[in-house]
This record gives sequence, C-alpha cells and structure tokens, in this order.
Amino acid sequence: MELSERDHDRIIGMAWEDRTPFAAIAFQFGLKEKDVIKLMRKTLKPSSFKLWRKRVNSGVSQKHLKKRSVEIKRFKCSRQQVISNNKISKR
Repeated sequence: MELSERDHDRIIGMAWEDRTPFAAIAFQFGLKEKDVIKLMRKTLKPSSFKLWRKRVNSGVSQKHLKKRSVEIKRFKCSRQQVISNNKISKR
C-alpha cells in the first residue's frame, strides 16, 4: 500500500502521541508496529528516533495495549472528530 505524505505525517504524529496505541495505527493505516518503527527510523533524525524509542518503551507511553490501564477503552480522544475510511478531518 502506498502512503501519501499526509499519511506519513499523520502516522508520525500518532506514533509520538503517548495514548495512541500501535493498534490504532494498524487499524487506520494497515501498518504493523515494526513498519511504524521503520518509518520513524527513516524519517526522524537519529537522536529523535532514539528519544522516541526510549519513550515508547518506558512506563510513560501506553503504545502497547498490554501496558495500558484497563480503564482506557478507546484509542481516540473523546473530543476528536470521527475518523472513518482513513479520512482525517483537519482544520
């Protein structure tokens, strides 16, 4: 699947967000965690990539569903507009 530049930007943004799990990226864009890591490694500066990986693997990030609190039942903000068919509403 070919992703647009806009899709790449959105995936990178979602990857940086602590509360957005890899499952949400997979659901919306069809990329597995390893594919997101490859994209981040290719796109970010080496120092930024290292910071991101450190954060993802820390206790702060909830990127992995197993690390998430059981109280979190959704992967999008309640104030976020509906996302469907990979179409994202932006201002």
